[in-house]
Amino acid sequence: MVKQLRLVMVGNGMAGVRTLEELLKIAPDLYDITVFGSEPHPNYNRILLSPVLAGEQTLEQIVLNDWSWYQDKHIQLHAGYTVTQVDRTRRMVHATNAAGETVSAAYDRLIMATGSRPFMLPIPGKELQGVLAYRDIADTQAMIDAAAQYQHAVVIGGGLLGLEAANGLCRRGMQVAVVHASEWLMERQLDDVAGKMLQKSLQERGMQFLMQAQTSALLGNDAGRVRAVKFKDGTEVSADLVVMAVGIRPNVALAQNMRLHVNRGIVVNDTLQTTTDARIYAVGECAEHRGVAYGLVAPLFEQGKVLANHLAEFGIGRYQGSLTSTKLKVTGIDLFSAGDFMGGEGTEEIVMSDPGAGLYKKLVLKDDRLVGACLYGNTMDGSWYFKLLRDGRPVNDLRDKLMFGESNIGEGGHAGQNQAASMADNAEVCGCNGVTKGTICKAVKEKGLFTLDEVRKHTKASASCGSCTGLVEQILMATVGGDYSATPRTKPVCACTDHGHQAVRDAIRTHKLLSKEEVFAFMEWKTPNGCPTCRPAVNYYLLSTWPKEALDDPQSRAINERSHANIQKDGSYSVVPRMWAGETTADELRRIADVVDKYQIPAVKVTGGQRIDLLGVKKEDLQGVWNDLRLPCGHAYGKSLRTVKTCVGSEWCRFGTQDSTRMGRDLERALWRMYAPHKVKLAVSGCPRNCAESGIKDVGVIGVDSGWEIYVAGNGGIKTEVAQFFTKVKTAEEVLEVSGAFLQLYREEGWYLERTAHYIARVGLDHAKKKVLEDHANRKALWARLQAALEGEPDPWFEGEKARVDARQFIPIAVA
Repeated sequence: MVKQLRLVMVGNGMAGVRTLEELLKIAPDLYDITVFGSEPHPNYNRILLSPVLAGEQTLEQIVLNDWSWYQDKHIQLHAGYTVTQVDRTRRMVHATNAAGETVSAAYDRLIMATGSRPFMLPIPGKELQGVLAYRDIADTQAMIDAAAQYQHAVVIGGGLLGLEAANGLCRRGMQVAVVHASEWLMERQLDDVAGKMLQKSLQERGMQFLMQAQTSALLGNDAGRVRAVKFKDGTEVSADLVVMAVGIRPNVALAQNMRLHVNRGIVVNDTLQTTTDARIYAVGECAEHRGVAYGLVAPLFEQGKVLANHLAEFGIGRYQGSLTSTKLKVTGIDLFSAGDFMGGEGTEEIVMSDPGAGLYKKLVLKDDRLVGACLYGNTMDGSWYFKLLRDGRPVNDLRDKLMFGESNIGEGGHAGQNQAASMADNAEVCGCNGVTKGTICKAVKEKGLFTLDEVRKHTKASASCGSCTGLVEQILMATVGGDYSATPRTKPVCACTDHGHQAVRDAIRTHKLLSKEEVFAFMEWKTPNGCPTCRPAVNYYLLSTWPKEALDDPQSRAINERSHANIQKDGSYSVVPRMWAGETTADELRRIADVVDKYQIPAVKVTGGQRIDLLGVKKEDLQGVWNDLRLPCGHAYGKSLRTVKTCVGSEWCRFGTQDSTRMGRDLERALWRMYAPHKVKLAVSGCPRNCAESGIKDVGVIGVDSGWEIYVAGNGGIKTEVAQFFTKVKTAEEVLEVSGAFLQLYREEGWYLERTAHYIARVGLDHAKKKVLEDHANRKALWARLQAALEGEPDPWFEGEKARVDARQFIPIAVA
């Protein structure tokens, strides 16, 4: 056997790992590969951090190559290790982790894939707590944590990354102000018209903008946390969180210490070799090629393919630079730009503008060729314009129809279908991953693909920046016709099984499975004992299907449900006693005050649901706190009924038409022990003024002169969903029956961690009306099943043994 060459890569990001993927395709056995990554994560899609921040995706969903991929490819990954020194004479790489542990690796070939670093403005206060960049998973998680605790955010920078950060924080419920030094947003990617249209759209979403503002300092409070941003004109704006998104710089510190040739980035030639050392290569954002350091994913993947060919000793391929395009990753806002869209001497512009409809298109021509494009509002033709730009073909024969897109070049018909149908099989669809239309069509037909996620998984098309998503969907629809599905037909519960949530529910009901072990065995789970994702789901399905018969497994519940309190970021707990409809008494308040003093609880807060929250309780004090409170469990920790919020109603309010407080008490007492697929919140308002915010609750009840209106499937979380009108009833008894029947239907049919809003979006409001409103017998049966399931359900704090609470968990572990 030929001895393998040793290939070491510094950096575990998208460009570097894409290089390894390309290399392993063409020369799988040539190298013994070692990778050093400073982050404690496998390779993930950094571009999709914005949807994670916005709550549209999870960190698990953006992983590109999981831990098993490295193992399967025999790649030694040192995650969490930062390379501190490279000895070019001995060809050795030395790295250290956060614990001070060191590891070294020898190389025959070395790839520098160190990426870039965010630029931080050199202003006073940049070191304050709460001042962040936006570059990696740690930054994203820090922003998510801050959004849960603080209210005011300032994003410095109105470019691509800054606006995505601002959108995510806004979606997380923060009040966000964007500070930008220029006259319009994204001035490098948009002209003034499109930039101002974008600003208007974002203002309508609740963002504030401070344009042409120069930041001079960040001001802190006595605790060392940022409190305000100060500008050169002396004005200030409040800030609990400041995100600097003012640009990136190639990460070249290590390369400089290695005495490689560094300009703005690590200088490389057309085969991505450094100009200093032929054994060392650079790829990605840290590399500078022909004076350009690229920051977008498509050119970095092009670099990776060329580098892989060279490392495989094929001797072919030269990287000659890239033409780039831009797309904003803010849901509901479509923009695209490429080339020289600003125009200039010797150019001519074709412009279509309809501000009222939010549409703008500008094409720039020079010497009978398209040299730039800027689209806002409708970017469907962006890929086609980009292809014309790259090909540099004359457009005189298309001139009269150029503005109206590729779909109008043919003989008419449906625009989207026509565009997909008119493309040649060798036409590139996904520039980031080099995927052609023919590749997509072949995969769809041969592998039986029906969804966008399936196409992404098998071809990588639209899996990177996402700018080609619309075109990929068109090709998919054109290929499979009416069988196209925008969402997976059967999404597995987790990686432990191929079965979806409904299949698991059906099996438990049909075959009367009563324990998670029976479910795992019957459904041939890949992982015999399941995982933290599927165990809680299966446990809930068992309990909701066979109450009082199924075997509850406390260890298959989340930490909050095991501890019966809400764990906080510092490891302490929050306790929320139940107060029926928000009413309390002097005696209850005295007990709460006494408990706060006795256990030295550091914070007391009134929650949005009109309850008192005791924050900072030590785990070992939880039992004592509840024993001394002598109040029912508030279940603020569980996938269960949280609160029934009320106004004071007709009993006190001069506008009240119904006794909302009593109605809220009755609902809460009837439902308080109820577990569900996700948390459930109710509200009762005594009149249409709706002070209890019934319109954004899972079940909202509003008193009117002739009775009560019931609304369902509202959500006031990250993405606000307005509740939908369900029915109108006359009596309080009907409110209880209809509300309880709807919630029991949700308990029986909802998937674990699916809010009522998402459940109704999946099954349709008409389905729920048919089961609850039109079928009176079924409504009564649902209400009866809920009452039977909740009857005798123990309070974990007063009936701990019956509730199977393991008291040993509250005993602190002795530390030697």
